[in-house]
Amino acid sequence: MEDMKDISKKLQKILKPERFEHTIGVMYTAAALAMKYDVDIEQAMYAGLLHDCGKHCSAKDQMKLCKEYNIKLTESELEMPALIHAKLGAYLAEHKYKVKSPEILDAIRYHTTGREAMTMLEKIIYIADYIEPKRKMIPALPKVRVAAFTNIDEAVYICAGSTISFLEGTNRPIDTLTIKTYEYYKKQIGEK
Repeated sequence: MEDMKDISKKLQKILKPERFEHTIGVMYTAAALAMKYDVDIEQAMYAGLLHDCGKHCSAKDQMKLCKEYNIKLTESELEMPALIHAKLGAYLAEHKYKVKSPEILDAIRYHTTGREAMTMLEKIIYIADYIEPKRKMIPALPKVRVAAFTNIDEAVYICAGSTISFLEGTNRPIDTLTIKTYEYYKKQIGEK
């Protein structure tokens, strides 16, 4: 795996300044959550640093790169290109930045949709992306920030529910993984 400082310098050159600032916020938020939940801090920092590495270009260019790299896209991803950067990011993390850890790669891959039975690292990156300090106010943000450090499964549930509500409210398609994430974590926390 490349050195974190080297990756950071490369990302700073290719990401828009506000995207890079968000990335650094996610990396440090992931580190704080890793401390809380006894997860490898370095893994959390790498996953946080690389979670949006696929956003270095437009959605159209992301689609082209997925085709070039033989990354299969789902109907949901084709309908909602904002999801594509997660799969592309996992690919780039492995092939460009030399990440070999399947845990880090999966945390990057599922940071936008979540999935059922996520690992703690996956939950950390999913939540860190939502709550990092510079995140503009979005629905349920204060609740998710509190839950992130008290009951991470509840934080995932609230976050997935907020995402679904936002997408429904703006008449956008909802990825089935997000729905499954919401239903799974609803059961985990015993919500009726």
